[in-house]
Amino acid sequence: MTDEISVLLVDDQELFREGVRVIVDAQDGMRVVGTAGDGVEAVRLVDELAPDVVLMDVRMPEMDGVEATRQICSPARVAARSTPVRVVVLTTFDLDDRAATAIRHGASGFLLKDTTPAMLRDAIRTVHAGNAVLAPRDLSALLDRQFRAPAPPPPGIGTLTEKEREVFDAVARGMSNAEIAGLVFASESTVKTHVGAVLRKLGLRDRVQVVVFAHEHGLLGPGAPGATGPGSP
Repeated sequence: MTDEISVLLVDDQELFREGVRVIVDAQDGMRVVGTAGDGVEAVRLVDELAPDVVLMDVRMPEMDGVEATRQICSPARVAARSTPVRVVVLTTFDLDDRAATAIRHGASGFLLKDTTPAMLRDAIRTVHAGNAVLAPRDLSALLDRQFRAPAPPPPGIGTLTEKEREVFDAVARGMSNAEIAGLVFASESTVKTHVGAVLRKLGLRDRVQVVVFAHEHGLLGPGAPGATGPGSP
């Protein structure tokens, strides 16, 4: 099937890889196209196979999942691809600092290794559609532990219109397009247009990266718009 979601599994435990392979291959419209036991092999196979989604273990020998994610999501590799490659980090620890770092490097979220087959299936479909598999409130909890001295906002933030900045703040708080539409008194289609403009002007890939960007530059700190906390994803 040409519309199958191709998946690359990356984990240093063969038994775990094979178990996940069985689960993924049993889903309609999904197929495992390769497996890797460390980050070095993962980077090579992503370049070779161009999978739609990579399920990436965060702790591995040779090269861990954080560094592999950084390389896979590097601007040069992203620009060289004809289709996007989405990375989902797999970890045994909730609120994992390594997972947060991988997200900062471009991962589309993370899952705990004890997740259910149904949640795994839904996560693969979600990131393939260009969305995140981590609620912004959970991501905020992770990032709050990492950013103690925010970097100055880059010039790009000043290019946002007043309405785009309002939408940026709402996305960074985890609000959905429907919620933002009610906040800014606009249609959902208009909100989508604003979100697209925000991503383009700031050079961000998706809504997860908006949350990361806001934390990295202290744009949702005390006194900032939206500092009361994230809304529903």
